[in-house]
Amino acid sequence: MTAPDDRENAGGLVARNPQGDNAAPLSITEISNLLKRVVEDRFGFVRLRGELSGVKRAASGHLYLALKDENAVLDGVMWRGAAQRLPFLPEDGLEVIASGKLTTYPGRSKYQIVIESLEIAGEGALLALLEKTRARLAAEGLFAQERKQALPFLPRVIGVVTSPTGSVIRDILHRLADRFPSHVLVWPVLVQGQGAAEQVAAAVRGFSALPPGGLVPRPDLVIVARGGGSIEDLWSFNEEVVVRAIADCTIPLISAVGHETDTTLADFAADRRAPTPTAAAEMAVPVHADLVATVADLANRQRRAVLRPVELGRERLEARTRRMPRLDQLLQPHAQRLDDLGERLRRALMDRAGRGREQLAGTSARLAPMLLRRGLGDARRQLERARLSPELVLRPLEQKRMALAALGRLAQQFHPEEPLRRGYAIVRDAQDRALTSRAQAEREVTLVLQFADGRLGVAPNTASPAPKPVRPKASAGPSKQDDLFG
Repeated sequence: MTAPDDRENAGGLVARNPQGDNAAPLSITEISNLLKRVVEDRFGFVRLRGELSGVKRAASGHLYLALKDENAVLDGVMWRGAAQRLPFLPEDGLEVIASGKLTTYPGRSKYQIVIESLEIAGEGALLALLEKTRARLAAEGLFAQERKQALPFLPRVIGVVTSPTGSVIRDILHRLADRFPSHVLVWPVLVQGQGAAEQVAAAVRGFSALPPGGLVPRPDLVIVARGGGSIEDLWSFNEEVVVRAIADCTIPLISAVGHETDTTLADFAADRRAPTPTAAAEMAVPVHADLVATVADLANRQRRAVLRPVELGRERLEARTRRMPRLDQLLQPHAQRLDDLGERLRRALMDRAGRGREQLAGTSARLAPMLLRRGLGDARRQLERARLSPELVLRPLEQKRMALAALGRLAQQFHPEEPLRRGYAIVRDAQDRALTSRAQAEREVTLVLQFADGRLGVAPNTASPAPKPVRPKASAGPSKQDDLFG
């Protein structure tokens, strides 16, 4: 209760301490700190059940959200260290159980919960989150059928992503050894708990990134395997990081997570789903004995297919052979004809020899020595009567020789170079053509004079006066010109 004096002083302009009160007024910060201390002391650890709302992750990594139910809303914050350890991705509408402590935020006069751990409230909420994540990833096309790759028929190298200490890897290796021994590469990972999803995703991406022909052989097939368990145990294979790694894998992948009734998002993203890890090994390789038997059967079928035409041809040949006549039957007419021709040839040769013998006998009678000598004497006498005298042959020959000698002398006299021996010359030009007039000679630059004993080149001088003609001296009597004919 306020004293009367206090009420009187309340309306003053200046604040005064009440009479007998030694407590100074508290500041906003002080009262806020007091409230913060009281709240944290009273609610140092609480577990709250509510629905997430307004979930957002700051650039610093801290997670801010609100917890609500039908009638109230409580703000919450989860620091980066705790947020990184979450086994799931918080989303709006997810019902969770948050553990932490209540505190106040003096900057906004609000109280909030600092969350240390966050859990999904029951399997129903977990399944709701799973379905929500599946629908979102399916809308992105990660589960589309056209993304699926065909499994190789006989992989040489098989990569297995699983725990190295569990029974799963032993079952896979045992089944592979029974069916078709193969080269197996094991990438050891955690399959449950904190960090399991990141390790599985890294293993899948690691196998996909191996180059062909490297030191570590690139697998032809990848198996992601884990044994059975609850939905919480298998939750790592529902994480988005694992689903995206499986969808982006360039190697055909088989998902073998849990038992036949267990289904994870990794099964939707994989190229093939196996109900169990053992079934995955059976999908990976065929049975060696069955393969050998199949190959042998195919070989036998191929052999029969190759030999069948041969057998059919042999049967047709035998049938046609049976319808053909025997060889001796084919040769009998020809043999008979040969015998007939041989007999006719023998008779013809005998007839020809008889006629030749008769002709030889007639000819030998005409070739008697006496008849030959008589014919020789008659021929010798005819030759003596036809023999000519040598004078009859030599006289015409001598006449022809004399006529030929006269023609030779005449040809020598008419030879163009014969007058050169008597002092004449032949005028020629540079092309060795004979010139017959002065006008032709004047047009030439050089002339060639041909004498009896050789040739002489001269240059005509047309500018010099013409020489006076020399009159011939009178002779006592008429000169007699040499006869060109001798």
